[in-house]
Amino acid sequence: MPNPFTLIFGKSPLESVDRPVQSYEILNAFTSEIINQQMFIITGVRGTGKTVMMTEISHTLKENANWIVLELNPATDLLHSLLSKLYSNYFVSNLIKSAKIDLSFFGFGVSIDGTAQITDYETAIIKILEKIKKEGKRLLICIDEMSSNEYMKVFASSFQIFVRQELPVFLLGTGLYENIDELQNEKNLTFLYRAPKIQLKPLNIYATASKYQSIFKLSESDAFKMAELTKGYPFAFQVLGYLTWNNNGNFQSVIKDYQQYLSEFVYDKLWSELSEKDRIVANGIVEINSNKIKDIREHLGMSSNEFTPYRQRLIKKGIIDGSSRGIVYFTLPLFEEYVNTHFEYE
Repeated sequence: MPNPFTLIFGKSPLESVDRPVQSYEILNAFTSEIINQQMFIITGVRGTGKTVMMTEISHTLKENANWIVLELNPATDLLHSLLSKLYSNYFVSNLIKSAKIDLSFFGFGVSIDGTAQITDYETAIIKILEKIKKEGKRLLICIDEMSSNEYMKVFASSFQIFVRQELPVFLLGTGLYENIDELQNEKNLTFLYRAPKIQLKPLNIYATASKYQSIFKLSESDAFKMAELTKGYPFAFQVLGYLTWNNNGNFQSVIKDYQQYLSEFVYDKLWSELSEKDRIVANGIVEINSNKIKDIREHLGMSSNEFTPYRQRLIKKGIIDGSSRGIVYFTLPLFEEYVNTHFEYE
C-alpha cells in the first residue's frame, strides 16, 4: 500500500480528518432552494486545508446534474477566463448556440446574422447566466489563493452585478488572512465584508487521534500523543503521518525530521514575512512562558496601545490565537522552538 499521506500543498490526501460542519454550511447554503448566500471565502494560514476543502466541495457539486463547476486562475484575466471556460463547457456551449448569443468578437464561434454582436465580457457572461438560470442550473466559480490584483478587483465588481441581477452564480474562494483582508478593504469592494468567511480552525484532536490510531494500530495513549504533536494543524497531520508511515509506525523516531519539514515548508516563509517588531513580540511570548497578555506586555515593556497592533497582525497571520480574553497562544506545532532558535541567531 502506498503512503496514504502527502506533503504536497492543495492535493487531496488518501487520509485526512474531515471538517463536516464547515463543509455542510457551504453546501447547504449553495444548494438551498431559496438563494440567500452566493459567496464563501475560506481563509487560514498556509497548510490549513483551504484548497482541499474547496476541491472536495466542488467535486460534490460536480456530481449534481444541476451544477456547472469552473475553476479560474487568479493570476489571469478572470472575466476572459470565465467566458472562455463557459464556452468550452459542452452544455453551456450548446446553450450559447441554441440561444444565438454572438460571441464572435471574442473569437468564439461565428458571427450570427440578425443578432447583435456582444463586445464586452460582462454583458456576454450575463446573457449566458440568464440562459443557465432559465434551464434551472447553477454555476459555481472556484478561485484558489485570491489576492488583491487588478483582475480580481474587476471580477469582484462584476460578480456583485451578477448577484444584484439575481443570476444563479456562486463563488467559492480561498486565501490567506492578510490577502483577503487587503482585498475586502479595496474601494468599491466593501460587499466582500458581508461574504461569510470560513476561518479554518485546528482539526478536532480526538478525530485526529482516532485517525492515527486506525492507520498505525497505536494504543489510545500513543495516538493521542501523536495527535497533540500536530496541534490540529492539517499540514502537520500529513507530515507526521507521512514520516511515521515511512518509519514503520514509530512516530517518536521522526520528531526531529518532522520539525525540520515544518520549518522548511511553512515556518521559514511565515518568519520572513514578519516585521522586526512582530518577531520581537513572538519571541517575547516564548521568553515569558506565559499566555497572559498582561505578562507579555510587561516583559516587553509595551503599553496596551503599542502591543495591540502586533497582536492583531500575528492573529491575521494565523500564528497566534487571541479568541480568549486576555490570553494568546501559538496555533502552530513546535513554533515556540522555531522562534527560540531563529530569533537567537538573527
